[in-house]
Amino acid sequence: MGLFDIFNKTKELPLPDLSVLKTDMHSHFIPAIDDGAQTMEDSLNLIRAMQDFGYSKVVTTPHIMTDSYRNTPEIILGGLKNVKQAVKEAGLTIQVEAAAEYYYDFEFEKKLKEKNVLTFGNKYLLWEIPFINPPDNINELIFEMGIQGYKSVLAHVERYGFWQNDFEKYEELAGRGVYLQMNINSVTGHYSPMTKKAAQWLIEHDMISFVGSDCHHMGHIELIKKAYTDKHFQKLLGSSKLLNKTL
Repeated sequence: MGLFDIFNKTKELPLPDLSVLKTDMHSHFIPAIDDGAQTMEDSLNLIRAMQDFGYSKVVTTPHIMTDSYRNTPEIILGGLKNVKQAVKEAGLTIQVEAAAEYYYDFEFEKKLKEKNVLTFGNKYLLWEIPFINPPDNINELIFEMGIQGYKSVLAHVERYGFWQNDFEKYEELAGRGVYLQMNINSVTGHYSPMTKKAAQWLIEHDMISFVGSDCHHMGHIELIKKAYTDKHFQKLLGSSKLLNKTL
């Protein structure tokens, strides 16, 4: 073993134990339908890593975006069937289910009213908004989800730059019944320093209901190892408000 090997060995991070979460509810593991896994081999490598982290279940959530990823429940559930078969053949024991991550666009409200959406758990609906500006009618949209019987889960809430200096907005959203979801890797500064700051504030004020990997590739898997050593993330794992384990 050379000096280079010794140095690298000291840099190894411990394997995260995320078994307390039980379920990851935000990822992109169905191959070749969005910007996540591109091959079944990719999918299996990512899912195997999640099992190694102690998860007993993943709910993978492909993008549904009118201008980019025109996925449908049929496409997603068909892909899920293939992934589950591959997982079984690979001898993995982790449970794999699917929902979707809905992008707010002109077709999203139509899907809501037609109840043509995929949910997870007890009718939780994962959705995201543009990173540039929030929708003008976001409150009406949240109300519509409630009317239709869905529980609104806003994806990676800490990543929206227009709220990162307006922490009261997070409290307003929660007050409207929105469940706030945070990405694990936000605590590492992977997305931006401001995103890290927002994630820390949300954790310190016990605002997070769901924590998700939002895993697209093996680079995200490596970052989760780094996140696991972060004191804020360790605090989040001990939060009684987290609902992952109920799924």
